[in-house]
Amino acid sequence: MQRLILPVTATGLVLLAVGGVYFGVRSRPYAAHATGADTGAPAMGASRQGGAQAGAEPGVQPDAPLAGADLIRFGVARAPAKSEGAIRLATYNAANLFDAVDDPALSGREEDIDDAKPVSQLRAVAAAILALDADVLAMQEVESEAVLRWFRESYLADAGYEYLAAVDAGDERGIEQVVLSRFPITGVTNWPGRGLGGTHPAEWGDAENYNAGEPIRFHRSPLRVTVEAPGGEGGGAYELTLYVVHAKSGGPGEYWRLAEAEGLVEILTSESAPGQRIAILGDFNAMLRDGSVQTIVSAGFADALGDMATSGPQFVTHESGRRIDHILVNPALAGDVVAGSGFVLGTPALPEGADWREDWRPEGYASDHYPVAVDIRVRGGGGGGGGE
Repeated sequence: MQRLILPVTATGLVLLAVGGVYFGVRSRPYAAHATGADTGAPAMGASRQGGAQAGAEPGVQPDAPLAGADLIRFGVARAPAKSEGAIRLATYNAANLFDAVDDPALSGREEDIDDAKPVSQLRAVAAAILALDADVLAMQEVESEAVLRWFRESYLADAGYEYLAAVDAGDERGIEQVVLSRFPITGVTNWPGRGLGGTHPAEWGDAENYNAGEPIRFHRSPLRVTVEAPGGEGGGAYELTLYVVHAKSGGPGEYWRLAEAEGLVEILTSESAPGQRIAILGDFNAMLRDGSVQTIVSAGFADALGDMATSGPQFVTHESGRRIDHILVNPALAGDVVAGSGFVLGTPALPEGADWREDWRPEGYASDHYPVAVDIRVRGGGGGGGGE
């Protein structure tokens, strides 16, 4: 099938349709379902136990201005052009990409709340993704495979993301790490509930620790995905292995993040092959200097933006003013990273000093995180989209 990929800019949105595949197998179209009255929203995706629903995004015009550009405080306002002969790898925490359907398989303190992402924010997330123009995009805080499919087909149908991976990560709220790819995905693995040794302490900072005394496990299992891009040596595929992470949040959670990092290093040590190109990317909920990230760095991984990243606002990845979303690469991949290609794409942020606990968000707001991207030059050229 010939894929059409429309050029976009940071001020662009595209008119959307329905389509896509999962692991190279075409997805069946969703059954139509009525939307809520006067919401202006496409029908929301299904929860894990429910039936999938359809609906193309209404009212989105090509090249419509991106609202709230004057509220971009971090990152760059416009994604740079992709490097010649390269593919773009990115990570983006989309912040509660939930539908409006309650998942009957989940309940309790963390799940029984209304986390449905507003339509305006769904549009803004899509606008950021389209502007980013990543060939392989890791995302965090996506509710389920069904919701990812619905979001792709309703908002990103012309972006070329014909392959996806989404697996339950073991989180009590149901959020998962996922991957959207323009190239075939040939392997998917994760380790929900894997023990990491030790038990949770009695206190969480100054409060009671809900998990006190229980064995420490991955809060959200890393997601391992293998992608085969064109342009490898001898005309073969360029194989890339991703470990998509979303570490435990919260200042008191550093002990948990450290255990998760050590557990991931154990997996890497036992399951990686010599010469394998590996990237660990996602929301680490920690600065590069913190122990949990340094545990991975000490295992031989380097910051893919390290040749250019500074403490300046253009490299901040979270509206708190911190850089906590990273792309780390092993030596086999580091040599293919295009020097100077890394960037953080800014989206409208809450004004400085605003209370994030309040419901209000500025026009054009997408997430409290910002996408991080880097270009990878595949041997023999290629990049920019695949085909079937």
